[in-house]
Amino acid sequence: MTYAPILMVFAFAAVVAGALLFIPSLLAPRRLTPVKAAPFECGKDPIEVAEGRFAIKFSTVAIFFIIIDIELMFIWPWAMLYRRLGWFGFTEMVVFLSILMLGFLYIWRKGGLEWE
Repeated sequence: MTYAPILMVFAFAAVVAGALLFIPSLLAPRRLTPVKAAPFECGKDPIEVAEGRFAIKFSTVAIFFIIIDIELMFIWPWAMLYRRLGWFGFTEMVVFLSILMLGFLYIWRKGGLEWE
């Protein structure tokens, strides 16, 4: 068994990771103003003075949508091959969706989907 294709994949991944770490230093602005350098959360005005705590519910819902995207990424190949997978594939997908549904029910019971 040759390891050349596996090594090529890891080398390519290392080159891409290195480029993703190096390129922003080339493109980043050199002269930062205090307003540009101020950290802020998504959905909040970066100029405003922080008077209270940031509601974590936004992050919970954002993570929930990421979970849905990951779920669809696994369902698509299963849907293309469901006839060849038979009952085993069906059972595995039911277990997978049940685990994700438990996470959804947890978020729902904690009130993470309520916008007040």
